[in-house]
Amino acid sequence: MGLQSNMMSFAMMLTANKEDALDLMQDTTLKALDNQDKFIDNVNFKGWVLTIMRHTFINNYHKVLRTQTVVDQEIDLYNLNLSLESGFDSPDGAYAMNEINSAINKLNDDLKIPFSLFLTGYKYNEIAEQLDLPLGTIKSRIFFARKTLQSKLKDFR
Repeated sequence: MGLQSNMMSFAMMLTANKEDALDLMQDTTLKALDNQDKFIDNVNFKGWVLTIMRHTFINNYHKVLRTQTVVDQEIDLYNLNLSLESGFDSPDGAYAMNEINSAINKLNDDLKIPFSLFLTGYKYNEIAEQLDLPLGTIKSRIFFARKTLQSKLKDFR
């Protein structure tokens, strides 16, 4: 009961509506009471309750989004022409990819190699191990490669 003012402030911050905030407080209180056996002593009780509130708000938000999703029954969902949407299958999209690849290939090797490895899915630490360089060096080289490419490819934004 002593947390109600804190809970109301947090609920108002999340919902920006007094009625929704009161509903969120009630849901949170019920969940906290239902799950009081999961509370561990020596843990911040206020933080535990506010975490329950945040998760409840997020779950309710996703639930509302799912119920508001409308599917147009007039569209044939099985025969959509997705190639028009992708961009890379069109001549303009293929040209754009060639320009992007060309810009990447024009980078000096210090930037191009870590950036290419990053694009293929390697993590920063894996690239650092593979190239035998410090992690910070890899991060900065990938950052500078991005900045260089952004300036060279500013027309693609």
